[in-house]
Amino acid sequence: MSAIFNTDEIFDMAEEIERNAARLYRQAAKDVADKEIRKMFLNMAVMEDEHLHIFEQMRGELAGSGEKQSVFDPDDEAVVYLRVMADSHGTEGRISQIKNLTGDETVEEIIDIAVNAEKNSIVFYLGLKDAAPSKIAKDKVEAIIKEEMGHLASLNQQLAALKER
Repeated sequence: MSAIFNTDEIFDMAEEIERNAARLYRQAAKDVADKEIRKMFLNMAVMEDEHLHIFEQMRGELAGSGEKQSVFDPDDEAVVYLRVMADSHGTEGRISQIKNLTGDETVEEIIDIAVNAEKNSIVFYLGLKDAAPSKIAKDKVEAIIKEEMGHLASLNQQLAALKER
């Protein structure tokens, strides 16, 4: 069965993911004593802010372009990815993750939360890229995916360095 879904709703989900991710990283920075790790979390928060701005621009450009505001998904593949990730409790920066931080977590536990969140955001954005209505939008989402993969690599490197201490 094919589906048509509203790109405005999809960008709204992406923007919320980025907004919440920035909050998660800022909260994590407050809860960490290590200055190097705090700086890493704050830098990631800034990058998530930049992703938010990109998605806001993309939504605005699409709204002002006169392009169709819905995407035809004949095989339901993109919409399935997006719905699963939007409904997932592990989506990057979800409010529940921020609220669940007590301040008693170890740095390793905080990084683990962030690693899982980044993985889930990458899956969401892969679906978003498939659903993007233009090559320019697909390219922008692809750039964000690469940055999120960079976040994942940074977090894993930091986790490995902590384990070596």
